[in-house]
Amino acid sequence: MKKYFSKQHPHGILFSILSRKCDFKHFSYLKTHSCHCERLVCLKNPHTTCHAAFGVLVKTIHFMKSLPSFQNLPLNDRLVLLQNRWVPLFLLGLAQEHITFEVWDFPAVSILRNILLNGQQKSDDCPPTLAEVYKLKMFLNKVWSLDLSLNEYAYLKCAILFSQDIPGLKSLAVTAGLQEEAHRALHMLILSQHHPRDHHTFKDMLFMASTLQMEARSLVTELFFRPITGQTDLQELLNEIIVTNRIM
Repeated sequence: MKKYFSKQHPHGILFSILSRKCDFKHFSYLKTHSCHCERLVCLKNPHTTCHAAFGVLVKTIHFMKSLPSFQNLPLNDRLVLLQNRWVPLFLLGLAQEHITFEVWDFPAVSILRNILLNGQQKSDDCPPTLAEVYKLKMFLNKVWSLDLSLNEYAYLKCAILFSQDIPGLKSLAVTAGLQEEAHRALHMLILSQHHPRDHHTFKDMLFMASTLQMEARSLVTELFFRPITGQTDLQELLNEIIVTNRIM
């Protein structure tokens, strides 16, 4: 595992990344791909949006590490949960922080594409598409329409984070119990409100978030983080944060 600490950056692991300006050379993923009939996208304001997104990512990791139930799990299980749940937690974080963004869309083959590629394309890159962004915005709009409280966000995140149906997870009984506890706390919170929400709405949201975990991983990485992380392996960086127990 690579080490990201440096004497030149004493403020911590994300200092150099958050200090970078967005480099359009890293839009190399905008290329003809298997989904060539889709319209490809890039952010209209990458510098502002990407740094706001990185702030949400930092808060997401802070949330996970602030949970004693998460910290008490074996390191391997923490890494497995991180790998499999950071995307939907990040998406809920985008909603909670009311992060909005706009994209440019254009055909896979275009003059703009050739400019952005700048001769840097890679064979394994996966370009964001307009359809993927539309699905992501539908999810965010759904969450915003509920006007969730801080406690509702917290319980939803816990219900998503802890799960026993993740390959490689050893503490199955523990995580299943933690998820059930989060579901129960969320249910009790709903019942205690003067105008209780439809519990099925939260079940639908949990399903949507779990579905987006698989569909949105590449989109989230390429759209929000690639312009400022370059070719840095984001998952490896997140693992490093968990292992070293430091963020900044």
